[in-house]
Amino acid sequence: MSNCLTLKKSNCKNCYKCIRHCPVKAIRFSGNQAHIIGNECILCGQCFVVCPQNAKEIVNETEKVKVFLQGTEPVIVSLAPSFIANYEGVGINAMRRALKKLGFYDVEETALGASMVKTEYERMIKEDDRDIIISSCCHSVNLLIQKYFPGALPFLADVLSPMQAHCQDIKNRFPNAKTVFIGPCVAKKDEAEYYENIVDAVLTFEELTAWLEEENIELEKELDSDLCSRARFFPTTGGVLKTMEQQNTEYSYIAIDGIDNCIAALKDIENGRIHKCFIEMSACVGSCIGGPVMEKNHHAPIKDYLTVSSFAGSKDFDIPQPKSAELKKNFAFIEHKLPQPTEMEINSVLRQMGKFKPSQELNCGSCGYNTCREKAAAICQGKAEFSMCLPYLKEKAESFSDTIVKNTPNGLIVLNEQLEVQQINSAARKIMNIRSANDVLGEPVVRILDPGVFMNVLKSGRDVRGQHVYLAEYKRYVEQTVVYDHDSHLLIGIMRDITDEEAQRERKEHISRQTIEVADKVVDKQMRIVQEIASLLGETAAETKIALSKLKESISDE
Repeated sequence: MSNCLTLKKSNCKNCYKCIRHCPVKAIRFSGNQAHIIGNECILCGQCFVVCPQNAKEIVNETEKVKVFLQGTEPVIVSLAPSFIANYEGVGINAMRRALKKLGFYDVEETALGASMVKTEYERMIKEDDRDIIISSCCHSVNLLIQKYFPGALPFLADVLSPMQAHCQDIKNRFPNAKTVFIGPCVAKKDEAEYYENIVDAVLTFEELTAWLEEENIELEKELDSDLCSRARFFPTTGGVLKTMEQQNTEYSYIAIDGIDNCIAALKDIENGRIHKCFIEMSACVGSCIGGPVMEKNHHAPIKDYLTVSSFAGSKDFDIPQPKSAELKKNFAFIEHKLPQPTEMEINSVLRQMGKFKPSQELNCGSCGYNTCREKAAAICQGKAEFSMCLPYLKEKAESFSDTIVKNTPNGLIVLNEQLEVQQINSAARKIMNIRSANDVLGEPVVRILDPGVFMNVLKSGRDVRGQHVYLAEYKRYVEQTVVYDHDSHLLIGIMRDITDEEAQRERKEHISRQTIEVADKVVDKQMRIVQEIASLLGETAAETKIALSKLKESISDE
């Protein structure tokens, strides 16, 4: 299969929206990036439509067509009948004039090929004695059957699509011509590339519009048409049946649109529950007018159907019908490369995801897979990652955060903006002598704490950090931090119990005071002793002086 859909890695944000909408889960996630699995993809284009980041990109063949136009061969457009819904008020003649300005030789309606295909379907019902016939106009449906429902392959009409039948007819009339199909379908790019030498290039309506704008070519609002045909109903649900004669009363004629409905019908066919039916299958809801590249991804099914209906006619195109052999197309089974994991491998992955019994398999679909077992199988195949399971991640994150909250020695209390308790851990309950969290959860914080600091932080927006507070009612000292989380609109209080530290500090201060008092007493006592000694020394010195003076005098007298 060609690589018609690519990924812009820088745009992929790992949101899993593409896998949730992929009907066959043909997307692999690796390194937080989505990758389309070519041999599993049916090119329905849903991932392109739903991607919120425009990470899916359709391969553009505009430059390839421009090269064709520079050559000498005529380049002729096969224009999908859904064009009338995409380009409101613009008929085939106006489209022809605009595209000729781009350099195309001519523009014809793919509905010509649709007439040939529906006539061949009528012949098959009438002559081939087939039990079930599934229309083969939609390449995505064909790929769905080839890849996922090989038991229904014998019932797939071995007939060219309208695009191929028309382009083959163009080449029969203009042997050296290049053919370019323009329509609302991604899968047609793959069909053109896989079945060579019929359709040389495929453009989407978006690519055509961008090209016209680049060349400043405006489409004229004109609905006139040289021809009129009911084959123009082909891009609507039931449009194939609307063009066919349904004269064989042995057959039931059924139209199904949307991949999910097609899958349900194919399961019934493989299980032998359906017989004698002609089934028109379209991958897109609403058929081609609901195609993935109808411009601007617009969705107006009723309006678009009425637009197609008003442009269509009640008769067929008057064209020659090719022989059945010329419209023949072979479909082969396309095998998947990834082997199916064993039950043991699936159960092993489920256990790693914390799912040990069926009741733990929520099948919530958040990862994109319908069931947890599908997801586990995809992990075994390397298509998915454990981290894609939202309940698993949530439980793991909560378990991790709960472990931290429960085991931290700090008290934690979380309040909403109404100052009501939202969460409280065991350390905080111990500080405040609260028996159970349920006693205070949802209650105003004023019941257990002075709300002043929380009110100030909420009002000012300025956090308080490392504030020492004495909780008199609990006889506790705490170092308090209060922060406001603007994203979650929550106040978070962190309390470190410093009662023991405060008691030890007070003991140290008491000892220091006692030491100082003792030192002061010792100093005072020493001072008194010194003074007493000084006094005694002073008296002795005076007496000695008197004695010596008298001695001196007596000696002098002699």
